[in-house]
Amino acid sequence: MNRTPQVAVAGEIFVDLIFSGLDEWPQPGKEIFARNFHRELGGGTAITACALASLGTECGVFACVGRESFDWIVRRLDDFAVINELSVDPCEPTAITVAATQPQERAFLSYAGANRAFDAVFLDALRAGRRIASRHVHMAFPPRLEVAVELVERLHAQGCSVSLDVGWREDWLTDARAIEVLPHFDIFFPNEAEASRITGLDHPEAILKWFASRAIDRVALKLGAQGAALLWNGQIQSVPGRAVNAVDTTGAGDCFDAGFLHEWLNGKSPEDCLRTANICGALSTEALGGLNALKSESWLRMKSQKEGS
Repeated sequence: MNRTPQVAVAGEIFVDLIFSGLDEWPQPGKEIFARNFHRELGGGTAITACALASLGTECGVFACVGRESFDWIVRRLDDFAVINELSVDPCEPTAITVAATQPQERAFLSYAGANRAFDAVFLDALRAGRRIASRHVHMAFPPRLEVAVELVERLHAQGCSVSLDVGWREDWLTDARAIEVLPHFDIFFPNEAEASRITGLDHPEAILKWFASRAIDRVALKLGAQGAALLWNGQIQSVPGRAVNAVDTTGAGDCFDAGFLHEWLNGKSPEDCLRTANICGALSTEALGGLNALKSESWLRMKSQKEGS
């Protein structure tokens, strides 16, 4: 990075190959054809960072990529004015995800590639005292549980708050050690399926009360088309879903994270943070891929309204 940004998103980057316009889901031994194809920069790291930058928060990315797509990734991040610190893996390609998507559902097939090196690179950087942000670090990956507390403590010692979105990683979500790690983070961003996998519960209020009972005090719970719910220092609130013309749900949760963090870092109330996050998550579904919606008229109108309020 040429300078230390206010916010950094650290984690996994993917090249997303997105197939849409499907009449049915792929089945073993059967070929189907998509009506649409789109290649895009993906993964929660890139999407959250670009969404934050598009909302006006100075943001950087700390990630590992392959040499073959390095230049394209840098150009794509530059499109959103995201500062990058990318470590190039000499042997592995950038991680790849093939996404089959329908308006309300999607399925993924991924190869980890250069992301396999990320844990070690990130830990080594923090142990060496490197600052990757001046105010906040959002961790968009499942940190190894044996070093997760160390990562958070080192970032806190640098004066940064820390949030977490692990995505769907069943081995992480079902490991009992995760319950001991989560209280160390300032905000946790699971979706309903991830939170249910951790808690064994289905109802949003019950899930949030379960987290509160284990000193996990700030949880923004993403409920898809049903909206979102929030646990904030013992208080629980919710917002309903927002009607949109959904095309692709890829990146909706990552844009939700960005909307919440943008408002929180600008001193807004938890209620305002949740409302904006819900809007950002919904609007992101109106275009293919996790980034295209950030240039849409709906997104730019929302941003203008927020700036004028």
